[in-house]
Amino acid sequence: MDTRNLLSKRAPARRRAGHNPALFLFAALITAACAALTYFGFVRTTTGQLADESAWREAEVVAPATRVPALEVLDNLPLLSVFIALAVIVAVSIARKRLAPAIIAVAAMAAANLATQLLKNLLLDRPDRGVITLDFNSLPSGHTTLAASAMAAIFLVASPRWRPAAAALGGTYAVLAGAATFFNLWHRPADVVAAFFVVATCTLLGGLVMLRTNPDWNTWPAGGRTTGTRFWTGICVLLGTLALATAAAVYAYARWGNGIAVLDGSPLYFWCGLALIIGVGYSLAALGSLLFSQQAGDR
Repeated sequence: MDTRNLLSKRAPARRRAGHNPALFLFAALITAACAALTYFGFVRTTTGQLADESAWREAEVVAPATRVPALEVLDNLPLLSVFIALAVIVAVSIARKRLAPAIIAVAAMAAANLATQLLKNLLLDRPDRGVITLDFNSLPSGHTTLAASAMAAIFLVASPRWRPAAAALGGTYAVLAGAATFFNLWHRPADVVAAFFVVATCTLLGGLVMLRTNPDWNTWPAGGRTTGTRFWTGICVLLGTLALATAAAVYAYARWGNGIAVLDGSPLYFWCGLALIIGVGYSLAALGSLLFSQQAGDR
């Protein structure tokens, strides 16, 4: 009896032991700093504006809406994602009979969209650096934020067992939505990438609140740390790493290459921008999967 009492007293402490607020705050600061670097690198500098604008111009050649009307279907992804997220959040809340996690997830989604609109319309501007382009700021992308934050809300309300899959599948959805705004000439690549970082920052802060206020929601069941967790996280790490390496290599060639015949005339900045969107999207999905999985306690 004494042994059982001792274990019962230690169980709650063990579940909470993994919840380290400093990790979430540090990760949130990193993603916020990356959003700031994206803005300063691609909007405040001539080199960044030229690369971003070149990618956008090349997208008009590679995938003009008049030639690829099927891409217009992707335009509906941001709005569709809101209905998907709300349906999943309501279903999970009813199934687990808890309202607080749903409120936190929706609040994080709303905060990301509010932050995007404030940054884009009130706080950030686009200086003239001699690059022929639109003269108003479009960073971060509102459509991308809407889609990514909706998937992040689903990720937050998911149980630890399903979060890695939610990160991978939701990350894929967000990448497709972000790429769609690029394909269909709504936004430059940097706009999409900045939106990912804004959503990641708000999701990390929401996750901190979620894990601290609802520790029993975030516990692994017995035998819950399965190979499936490593599989989904590994997919995100692999895709994110390969895409970022591709973006760096293609940009380096576009900027300083000395002539490879097969690449002559290729829309290099377009492919660089697309690879950057994919790389950042999956890398952030991997970050969320790794951090939240590690911080969830054991039952």
